[in-house]
Amino acid sequence: MEIINWYRKASERDLSADELDVLNGQKVGLAGHLGIEFSALGPESAAARLEVGREHLQPAGLVNGGVFASIGETVASVAGIVRAGGVAVVGVNNDTNFIRSVRSGVIEATAEPIQLGRRTQLWRVDMRNEDRLAAQTILRTMVVG
Repeated sequence: MEIINWYRKASERDLSADELDVLNGQKVGLAGHLGIEFSALGPESAAARLEVGREHLQPAGLVNGGVFASIGETVASVAGIVRAGGVAVVGVNNDTNFIRSVRSGVIEATAEPIQLGRRTQLWRVDMRNEDRLAAQTILRTMVVG
């Protein structure tokens, strides 16, 4: 099944663990390259995780800020597509704040809507490591489909 069809299905109901495994196995785009995997996806929720590896670190041994920005953009954009019923959305502003440095472990991200309009959406993505807030993205998206 094409990835957009998974998003359409998620707009109707929460995807099961088996369906998430298939979705994550597709390894599409930057999310697939970085290793971002969705742990929940449905009409009311979007959550993902990333196991930190050496490829995610800057020379100082910390997770690169671009990784956090990419997680935030990915999770909020997918949540936006799901919320729009499988119609494409694009990010128009990504504001990512780095709160606590991360060297290892798992980054868990959850997206929550702040504003859901007909043409634009505003999402907040909290990224946690060891149950502590590490970064937060505010993403403005525009529905283009």
